[in-house]
Amino acid sequence: MEHDDTREGLRCLVTGATGYIGGRLVPELLSAGHRVRCLARSPDRLRDHPWADRAEVVAGDVTDAASVARALAGVDVAYYLVHTMSSGKDFEETDRRAARIFAEQARIAGVRRIVHLSGLTPAGVPEHELSPHLRSRAEVARILLDSGVPTTVLRAAVVIGSGSASFEMLRYLTERLPVMITPSWVHTRIQPVAVRDVLRALVDSARMPSDVNRAFDLGGPEVLTYRQMMLRYAAVAGLPRRIILPVPVLTPGLSSHWVGLVTPVPASIARPLTESLRHEGVCHEHDIARHLSGPPGRPIGFDEAVRLALQRVREARVTTRWSSASVPGAPSDPLPTDPDWAGGSLYSDHRELRVDASPEALWRVIEGIGGENGWYSFPLAWAVRGGLDRLVGGVGLRRGRRDAARLRVGDSLDFWRVEAIEPGRLLRLRAEMRLPGLAWLEMSAVTEEDGRTRYRQRALFHPHGLLGHAYWWSVSPFHAIVFGGMARNIARAAAGSAVRAPRHTPVH
Repeated sequence: MEHDDTREGLRCLVTGATGYIGGRLVPELLSAGHRVRCLARSPDRLRDHPWADRAEVVAGDVTDAASVARALAGVDVAYYLVHTMSSGKDFEETDRRAARIFAEQARIAGVRRIVHLSGLTPAGVPEHELSPHLRSRAEVARILLDSGVPTTVLRAAVVIGSGSASFEMLRYLTERLPVMITPSWVHTRIQPVAVRDVLRALVDSARMPSDVNRAFDLGGPEVLTYRQMMLRYAAVAGLPRRIILPVPVLTPGLSSHWVGLVTPVPASIARPLTESLRHEGVCHEHDIARHLSGPPGRPIGFDEAVRLALQRVREARVTTRWSSASVPGAPSDPLPTDPDWAGGSLYSDHRELRVDASPEALWRVIEGIGGENGWYSFPLAWAVRGGLDRLVGGVGLRRGRRDAARLRVGDSLDFWRVEAIEPGRLLRLRAEMRLPGLAWLEMSAVTEEDGRTRYRQRALFHPHGLLGHAYWWSVSPFHAIVFGGMARNIARAAAGSAVRAPRHTPVH
């Protein structure tokens, strides 16, 4: 990235590109003629995105000053789109430290503008009365605005778009509960905004005049209560009118567990979302309109935003989801590659079967696993394991899939995440459920020398301490049922699909 050549657009750094907004912003910036560099802790998680070959990806972390400095070198506009969605006691300090590092390194690198997406905080409410997450977002915005680099902070409340955590929460609460007893925050006034309008504002912020250094409220054309949003969602989705009975007894903690019980959004992420609904999220100015490109006019309305989001869901065109970002507290260590790994015990359950189908037919079954297709064995055991995980604050089994047929590195898949994929040959999943150790599941389609197809499956577990060893030996008696049944049913599904049709009917 040479600093004196602007003919090809601005040079932009995007942090948080593995997340929901960042993953959608990159192609928008590229379409606008900008050059894009992404800072990611795990660059491999971006390799399968459609835009991956048009953007530069560098490894690093916003809490590491050296890697931030390298990423910012030669950059005109830096997008700061990271936030700790965690309930851990240290998340505010982590956010504060990361923002200070980014602000300082951007100033040293001579960055022309920082653009940050934040939360819409209510006017007149003392900062100490805000939820911890809104308070932290306000502090991060203040640090960036005080950096000495011209900064644009866009403050949005509820973002409506396919795959956003806010939309998924609204969608599942409305669809699954025709009659619901709800927390009192369903009467809170909110100004939701369509994800398309958020992306438009982010892209246009890159070219703001150098004397602009401020926060802008960002919202749609309507102010609604959460109750009205649920009723309007039901109408757009063609559902019968919902009966909503608010009660004042559900605390933020209980609310988050209620949301976690009904929706795929785990309590650890639902809590900051529900806490933010205690206060109004209404815009108090619309000055951002002066800086937006294109014809003047109102932003996308709520009903249209819901319609567009549902259309993408139904057409399986959800490009990023809230679960694209790493789940707080989830393991991130890659699978050890040394068979005689010196890191300690590595338990393994290995299954192999010959399959009366082509490798392509077998691969279709492997890549289609999870979500609505299930896991091909003992569904009650998987459901119970998912339920137990949610009880202890994990993600559970209901995150589903981003795409019904295709996977890419970094995709969430129920309580797994795709760690590696070699199309047509290998799928490796890393467990993100709460475990006393690290776990992986590998599935392979192999062509033997005689041309026959073989299915290989490995479940691996690296225990942490005595509890980890006890866990493995306590569940190992069930492996023949769970993993053995999985291998047999996957082989049967592949053979059946080869006879009947290209797409399989899963065996549960």
